[in-house]
Amino acid sequence: MKTILIGRWWGASIVLLLLLTAHAPLHAEIYRFVDKNGVWHFTNIKTDSRYRLFIPGRKSASDYLNEYQGIIQQASTRFGIEPQFIQAIIKAESGFDPQAVSSKGAQGLMQLMPGTADDMAVVDPLDPEENIFGGVRYMSLLLKRFKNDKVLALAAYNAGPDTVESFNGVPPFPETRTFVKRVMWFYESYRLATE
Repeated sequence: MKTILIGRWWGASIVLLLLLTAHAPLHAEIYRFVDKNGVWHFTNIKTDSRYRLFIPGRKSASDYLNEYQGIIQQASTRFGIEPQFIQAIIKAESGFDPQAVSSKGAQGLMQLMPGTADDMAVVDPLDPEENIFGGVRYMSLLLKRFKNDKVLALAAYNAGPDTVESFNGVPPFPETRTFVKRVMWFYESYRLATE
């Protein structure tokens, strides 16, 4: 991206809006400054000491996947769950964003609710290692409870195990059904990629 010069404040607003709504993920940091004539300057290459960080760079899901691969493998070995299944849950839950917090209060990579985090002895749900180990431990308990049925365990992970048992299967909630489908799709994709 080359340096962008914008002459009015509304122009800066348009650039910001475009940057925030772009469909492609941003991976570069964006810097800005206003010169003495009131002209906004934006760039992804800090070529002048007046530039200040405006939008921090973001990592892609594959960057995070590589970063957490060791933790995922350790949790996989410890709890006997395929690493591809763990990756799929993380991808569906948080898109590999360790700081993700849902509107319902679920936190971290595996989107642990506070009560679940407490039950799994997770002190800091935003710590990737604690979150992954807590989430995988919880999933291992759900898989045992539902006789290794991944679909039912996923439904229970999303809607709660008692709800799955009360419906005697996947509850008819659009959010839960979508979650199960997404995780299973990601799981199959990750499995195919490692074959």
